[in-house]
Amino acid sequence: IFLRQVDSVVWSSLHNGEMRDRNGLKRFTIGQVAEYSDVGVETVRFYERAGWISKADRTASGFWQFDDETIARLQFIGGANEFGFTLNEEEPSALRIEPATRCPDVKDRAEAKIADIDEKIGTRKRISTPLKKVTSECTGKGPVSECSILDALDSRD
Repeated sequence: IFLRQVDSVVWSSLHNGEMRDRNGLKRFTIGQVAEYSDVGVETVRFYERAGWISKADRTASGFWQFDDETIARLQFIGGANEFGFTLNEEEPSALRIEPATRCPDVKDRAEAKIADIDEKIGTRKRISTPLKKVTSECTGKGPVSECSILDALDSRD
């Protein structure tokens, strides 16, 4: 997965009063990572188990400690999800970025995602049109046994 740097505004706010490891690197608890990445703690745990983020170091007392790259990775995943990309390798819309990936590869995936979205919109419109028709014909009165919407659903072959 492609890692972007955490932007400088977020970077400075993340590092106020945070813990450091013995190498002087900033470390974050799972709760902090979740907060800074705008995901839930369970999502962080899930992504770690799935291998989408690096395994966290554990302190002697069992606390999880993550680095800032984890936050950047989760923010990237969140951005990709907002555009409808998934992380499942089996799915054609997966946004797996490897070191050999080039910009044209990413563009091809984005164009494929657009086509997938457009197809889903078309399907939804085809479903919506007849549903609108039977809904407009329904009086909305009487018992369910006289409901014209349910009658239309029952009469479909």
